[in-house]
Amino acid sequence: MVPSPHQADYAQTRGLLARAGFCRCSANRYSVPTPHASSHFASRRFGDATVTVISEGSCLWAPKYQVPEPDWRRCLHDADADGRIRIGFNLAHIATPAASIMIDPGFDDPHTPWAAAFRARWPGYVPTPGTMAALAAIGVRADDVTHVLITHTHDDHFVGVTCDDDGHHRARFPQARHFVGRADWEQQPRRSDPQSELMMRLGTVERAGRLELVDGDREVAPGVSMLYSPGETAGHSVVRVRSGGESFYYVGDLFHHRCEIEHPGWVSPNRDPAVMRTSRDRLITETAGSGATVVFAHEAFPAWGRISLRGINAQWDLLT
Repeated sequence: MVPSPHQADYAQTRGLLARAGFCRCSANRYSVPTPHASSHFASRRFGDATVTVISEGSCLWAPKYQVPEPDWRRCLHDADADGRIRIGFNLAHIATPAASIMIDPGFDDPHTPWAAAFRARWPGYVPTPGTMAALAAIGVRADDVTHVLITHTHDDHFVGVTCDDDGHHRARFPQARHFVGRADWEQQPRRSDPQSELMMRLGTVERAGRLELVDGDREVAPGVSMLYSPGETAGHSVVRVRSGGESFYYVGDLFHHRCEIEHPGWVSPNRDPAVMRTSRDRLITETAGSGATVVFAHEAFPAWGRISLRGINAQWDLLT
């Protein structure tokens, strides 16, 4: 089988990092040039802030909207016979004059047992060289990161806060303050299970005294705020960046697919539909027609877009 561009990037990057001794948690200290793996990261400036969207790959997933199948199939044109669509896994890095901020580092390194288990569990998963390769290519060391913002406590949004150090979990961004919505931590039943991903990953950060719980809306760094947007989970947040008269929003899982912007009442199972609709309406009202750039975690990479109004209905406009 001919390798995909992502697979070729991954093999080349992994080989270089392995030869340099960066296969474990020591990847926190990249000090050699790495390949320019631009197929899985992309940057844009917003005033004095630079936002880099990083792809961890894509997989097949069925939204299972609670509406008649003919209705959702009219919007999900690429859905297969089982209703599955290809979704991305996007996180972000924000560089400002005052801070170096990670949003939703949700994956462990591509060569780890966790990554192998993820590939086995999710059909059609296509990996990329990963977050640390992208950070190295843009000149960011893990020790430089000052803030880690977790939009919500689904595993694919926080697993990467730790890495393996000879069989033990260690904070990947050891100098960073980590932020998560209070309800997503305090109301998490998995806190009682020390072997859960939550406690092995975010628990490690909490035990190191680096986890801060967020109530409501909060500015966590100059121009960078977490906005309380429950529905996906009880403590879900959106991240907003404002600089130089420009705005950027990373909305996590407030939307999973662009059709949910046009149909904000379409909600997958195991969410709170009424609360989700309220949070979506707030985001649409704040961003539609404003010129703000919006990225959500599961749009196809690189995911840059804007929300506009067509009559009274919102729609997603992809930016190129």
